[in-house]
Amino acid sequence: MDTHLATLFIQAVPVVFASLFPVLNPVGSAIILLPYTNGITEETRRFIARKVARNAFILLTVVLLLGSHVLAFFGISVPVVQAAGGMVLVSMGWRLLTADDQQSVEKEAVASVGSLREYAFYPFTFPVTVGPGSVAVTLTLSAHTTHPDWTETVVSQSGALVGFIALAFTVYLSLAYTVSLLKRIGPAGTKVTMRLMAFIILCIGAQISWNGLFALLVQLRTP
Repeated sequence: MDTHLATLFIQAVPVVFASLFPVLNPVGSAIILLPYTNGITEETRRFIARKVARNAFILLTVVLLLGSHVLAFFGISVPVVQAAGGMVLVSMGWRLLTADDQQSVEKEAVASVGSLREYAFYPFTFPVTVGPGSVAVTLTLSAHTTHPDWTETVVSQSGALVGFIALAFTVYLSLAYTVSLLKRIGPAGTKVTMRLMAFIILCIGAQISWNGLFALLVQLRTP
């Protein structure tokens, strides 16, 4: 590999990680998922964490490599993805923000009978961990890592995949060990933290939807 290709590879890794980590917010996602995973064993928690981390890596990779082509095939624009996906996050954030203790108990009962596997992709991976914001950023990174020369594209996107692996590892650590950290702040502190993160998720969803709607309005006004 020559110096130019090596530079493309090395540059892609931190760019991808730094661009997506704030949007993924692995710790915040782990806290949001706490009501769904209360009462499970540490072994089960680590199993779910591995599943979600793997799903996150696969989803980001598919979006990077095929996302723009899939959207073009169905005639869907990125602003529409942002608008619709943001509404999904708003809905989820609102449900978590207004959930009462009885709902939490029901979720704990669901988790105890081993049905968590059904939720490993939706909603654990999408849209909680890899949401519409992450999809939009990844689509942008796809354009950034695509070059006229196919060799440069392969090398640059290979660096992006390494960045995805690092992000998936942070997702695993957050889901597997956030509960242990939250035990130190007690039940009351955990509930406050969960409500706060639910409100943040709601706000993020509203912001993503607004960005999409604003972009659509700009497109309508452009002659």
